[in-house]
Formats: sequence, structure tokens, C-alpha cells
Amino acid sequence: MMGKLHIVGFGPGDLKNMTFWAKDAIDKSDVIIGYETYIELLAPYIQGKEVYETGMTEEIDRAIFAIKKAKDGKAVSLVSSGDAGIYGMAALVFEVLLESGWKVGDDPEVEVIPGVTAANACAALVGSPLSLDFAVISMSDLLVPWEIIEKRIRTAAMGDFVIVIYNPKSKKRNWQLTRARDIIMEFRDPLTPVAIVKSAFREGQSVKFTTLKDLGDDSILGMLATVIIGNSTTFIKNGIMLTPRGYSAKYEVKLK
Repeated sequence: MMGKLHIVGFGPGDLKNMTFWAKDAIDKSDVIIGYETYIELLAPYIQGKEVYETGMTEEIDRAIFAIKKAKDGKAVSLVSSGDAGIYGMAALVFEVLLESGWKVGDDPEVEVIPGVTAANACAALVGSPLSLDFAVISMSDLLVPWEIIEKRIRTAAMGDFVIVIYNPKSKKRNWQLTRARDIIMEFRDPLTPVAIVKSAFREGQSVKFTTLKDLGDDSILGMLATVIIGNSTTFIKNGIMLTPRGYSAKYEVKLK
């Protein structure tokens, strides 16, 4: 019997943000594989299942093990927080499979199940800052050279995109966000509104509004934080961060 590998994005952390599709795939799986923190978050839903968990930086091991189990005829869920196709496990699994000569229709069957990514979750907590074009950029240079990341930051800033920054800081990587801020300020008002969200929809959630010029040294910045930098039209009013769609320039939008 052909096995099936579900690559599951289960959302930002609070399980109420998990899609029905993701929950159904996990329920039907014999084996659950993931980073140890994700396994802990999913504990209420995976009782009695075979579980394989590893630490950070062991993604290749998880991908290979998931493929092996699925080839053995098992129903497998390889879980990622957020969306598995956005800085998640989906790309790595397909890299391993394609390198082996696998193609669609071969064993195992592979299904990618989308989830709510940090950009969506954090935006929902602060208002509606992603209502127009936006770019998502990770500050992690573990797999992508900093020169390329810097080029992407500059291009997004020049294009007046709202910019969502993943992985803004870590213990070893503590200068990149400040450099990104300085690049963006070449093209954007220093008072451009910024939202910092830590642990969206998880225990310890924290939300802070600031400005572009003041971004850099806040204590809530870290690997669990996401930064949203507004574009030239973004504003904060009455606790809401908003990038307007432009309706008010064409239509009457006042409450009657």
C-alpha cells in the first residue's frame, strides 16, 4: 500500500488557528514528526501516535525520516508552525525527493497543507497593515548570504512595500535588523509606523508599536518576534495599524 506524507502547516501556535484540513491530516496520521517545540504544542492532538521529534537545525534528519516512514506505507504528518511552504519543511522535503528521482505519482504520495503564517497572524493582532502589496524577508543568513538579503531589503524599501521581517534577531545574529532599518530609512520616513509582535497567539504574546527610527534594541525582539514596517501610507490610530486600500480617495466611506 502506498504511504502518504502530509506536510502540515499548523499555524502560529494557538490551535484554534489550525485549519480543519491540518487537523484532519494529523488525526489520520500514524506518525507525527516535528521540531520538539511543535510536538509540545500539538500534544493534545497526537496522543497514542508514533512521534518522532528532534531539535533545531535537524531539519534534514526529520525530512529523510518522514519520507522513509511514508515509503514504509505509513500515513505521516511532518509538521511546521505557520505555513510549511513559507520558511518551513515543504521545500526541503521536495529537494530530498527530487534528488532521489521521485516524481508526482510515485510512492510516497505527498500533500502540502497550508497554514496561517506569522505575517497573517501578527497583522491580525495589530489591525490591517498588509492590505496592499507587501514583502516578507527573513534576517537569518544561515542559508542565504547577507549580501542577497540586503539587496532584497533595499529593493522592497525602494518599491514602497510594507515589509514583514521574520527572524529579526538571535543571540549570535544581533546587528542585521539595525542594518536593515538603516537601509529602509534611505527610502522611508524615520517616523514610519512599525509593529513588533512576539509569540503571536502563544503564551507570552506581546505587541508593541514603535517607529522606524526607534527599531532595533527592543527587548521583545528575537526569534519569536515578527516585525511589520509600514509603507508610505501606513498609519497607527486608536490602537490600529492600517495600510488603507485607497477607497477613501474614490468613495464616501464615512458611517452614516
